[in-house]
Amino acid sequence: MVAQAPALFEEFGLGTAVAVANMMGEFTEECGGGTEVEENLNYRAAQLHSQWPSHFSIELAEQLQHNPRAIANQAYNGRMGNRVGTDDGWNYRGRDPAQSTGRDAYGRLAELMKVDFLNHPDLVNDTRYFFRVGVVDFVTICKCLTYAQRDDEVNETRHLNGGLIGLRQREVSIELWMRAFGVNA
Repeated sequence: MVAQAPALFEEFGLGTAVAVANMMGEFTEECGGGTEVEENLNYRAAQLHSQWPSHFSIELAEQLQHNPRAIANQAYNGRMGNRVGTDDGWNYRGRDPAQSTGRDAYGRLAELMKVDFLNHPDLVNDTRYFFRVGVVDFVTICKCLTYAQRDDEVNETRHLNGGLIGLRQREVSIELWMRAFGVNA
């Protein structure tokens, strides 16, 4: 990542420390500081029902708890381009620094990067592509650069995450990255 960063930042218009700190802060939250580059879907029933109440009744959550593949397919199939009755939810679960999720996102990444992520979804975490995938998702697909440049963490998070999950931790991570880059937050 460190070796790839300067060229990627220039290519994608991440020309300020504020923009880079915001992106890296979002990545830090999305993938547990780099320790969880693949979405952990090993949920207990109560967590499933709480996080996805429209996808998991209490009964269904109890049935599927601790079954990551089944959870992914139940939570994600029928949306984000994932087809019902397939393994798409599992195949296109959150991965990479930005936790790109869904067949549509993987297809757009494949198109933009000219890599067959649809037939080989694990490649988004391959070291050759990992950081670029996150930057492409953040800047091009989710359109977060404008928000990152003006340090607008709320809209940046909404566009990247689809909601405001973990907003306070994202703000803390961004503050840490700002300090690392010598920016007074």
